[in-house]
Amino acid sequence: MPPGIARLPGPGQFYASPALTRLVRDTPAADLGARFPGEQIGTIGPTALPSPNSLIIVIGHSAQQLSETPGAAEITSINTTTGHSGGSVGWDANRLQIILAVGALALLFPVLVFIATATRLAAARRDQRFAAMRLVGATPRQVSIIAAVEASLAALAGVALGFAVFLALRPALTNVPFTGAPFAPGDLSLSLADILLVAIGVPVAAAAAARLALRRVRISPLGVSRRVTPPAPRAYRLVPLVAGIAELGYFVKVGPPKSTGGQIDAYFSGCLLIMFGLVFAGPWLTMVGSRVMARRTSRPAMLIAGRRLSDNPRAAFRAISGLILALFVTSVSVGIISTILDDQGASSGGTAAKSTLVDQFGPVDPNVRTSTISVTDGLLAELRSIRNVQGVTVVHAAPNASQNGPADDSGVVASCAQLAHTPTLGRCASGAAVATITGNLDGSNAPSRSTLATSIWPTAGISPRQLESLPTRAIVVETNRSSGALEQARTDLEVAFPNEGPPATIGEIDATVTRSITELQQMTNVVLLVSLVIAGCSLAVSATAGMSERKRPFSLLRLTGVPIRVLRRVVALETAIPLLVIAVLSAGMGFLAAGLFLRSQLSESLRPPGIDYYVLVFAGLVASLAIIAATLPLIERITGPEIARNE
Repeated sequence: MPPGIARLPGPGQFYASPALTRLVRDTPAADLGARFPGEQIGTIGPTALPSPNSLIIVIGHSAQQLSETPGAAEITSINTTTGHSGGSVGWDANRLQIILAVGALALLFPVLVFIATATRLAAARRDQRFAAMRLVGATPRQVSIIAAVEASLAALAGVALGFAVFLALRPALTNVPFTGAPFAPGDLSLSLADILLVAIGVPVAAAAAARLALRRVRISPLGVSRRVTPPAPRAYRLVPLVAGIAELGYFVKVGPPKSTGGQIDAYFSGCLLIMFGLVFAGPWLTMVGSRVMARRTSRPAMLIAGRRLSDNPRAAFRAISGLILALFVTSVSVGIISTILDDQGASSGGTAAKSTLVDQFGPVDPNVRTSTISVTDGLLAELRSIRNVQGVTVVHAAPNASQNGPADDSGVVASCAQLAHTPTLGRCASGAAVATITGNLDGSNAPSRSTLATSIWPTAGISPRQLESLPTRAIVVETNRSSGALEQARTDLEVAFPNEGPPATIGEIDATVTRSITELQQMTNVVLLVSLVIAGCSLAVSATAGMSERKRPFSLLRLTGVPIRVLRRVVALETAIPLLVIAVLSAGMGFLAAGLFLRSQLSESLRPPGIDYYVLVFAGLVASLAIIAATLPLIERITGPEIARNE
């Protein structure tokens, strides 16, 4: 039994989703309702609907009717969960899970970096207090319990706040058309296991992080006073980054592997090498940049910031290592998606994509009686009589096409008299009666940056009488962008050919292909914006920790006459410069990887992303810098003269 209905509909009966029921009721029958003859006996329940506005219908037929339908098969069960079946619903669910998983992983690393940075700040603030407790007799176990309780209480407060924000935003999130349709309320609900995992797991993880943060105190009560400058990173850190670029460049020269699995392994390993190389080479790049900055400036703030960064580039880079991966992944995705969408958008025919209806038919199989398409003069006359329909063209299989071959459009023929009224398909050479069309009817094989409408087709060596005897491959209806004419023509075609695929506009055909790409583009935009904000928070925490560790040096500088604005400029430069430089570097490496992939896999050149990408990057960087600026007033409060006194 299909989910969402009480019983199977009989012949002449159907169930419809609530949205489709309303649409049929409010739409003229010639535009929609005539496609579903019979009686509606109920509505489909929410358990069977991907979203509240899904347009789904379950129509009843007799076994005899279905036995004559091409592709019909007897089934014994219906899969109601996401599985590995080839159905479109299962594929959509799997695709959405993959996209969400990729987005979650891309966000996870910056969040982990942020947690680690915040833990280090907590250790910097508490290690001296805990060391004093050790000196007066507290045991390491007692100190660890105190730290774990403090961290757990803070984590519980954060968990409660997170659930409150989730519950407050859930009604608004249901209206976000992430997959092209809004979510059902149940899609954004949490199970008891989800709630317990977060409510218990987060405080436990916080307590564990607090114990790890006390490792300096465990060395000895005076271990917190030991500060050793780490060794400078070496240039060999560039090796993985260069190797990843070289691997992708190698496939540009020799071509991609033949198998799909080989291609996945090749490109994944190349991108993984670049990602690892960016993180591994980051401290060295930070050190080199800071030394150049220190040598080429005479301003005290720039000099102090440059020397500080070159002294400990690992700490400076650590706070933005999450950003570099998120921005790299985002730039690769945006570069590839922008190029693919630009190509498909160029071949979609512009306004013709919305005004031209194509009903493509399956293979011609003489063993199946109902698969032989017969287009009557009455149907053509009915289609042409619809107001705002400009022309109708019947596309036939070429004379040398296989009778049982696949329904591709690499060799189809059409009447020049009909093509004259459907210019979207192109035009015939002068004096021709029948033309051979070599491009796909959806425009995907049209020359780059053009459509079928620009093509002049060669003359076919058959007469119009011979053309009528050839198998029908498609019917093309061209309108003047009237939605009413499109829907009436769609209704006539579905009623005339109920066992064939539904007619669709060129734009709808393209939309099926680009839907997953658009979903991935939305996810990359979310990852980009959130990652930049998380990176700003990490930098703010890192800046605060740095100020806490340097309270006495900053206080001494203030006593010697250094203005507070100079100290603020030092902290701002130490945090903002790595953020901006690494953001540009990671974005550039992402576009380079995307360009190498497109060149080797698709023989396409990288197209620049749209303005929305740059707006998102700019907005995220501004938000990150604003978060950093919010920490600067702390300098004046923690660098008073009393901090500089000798104990």
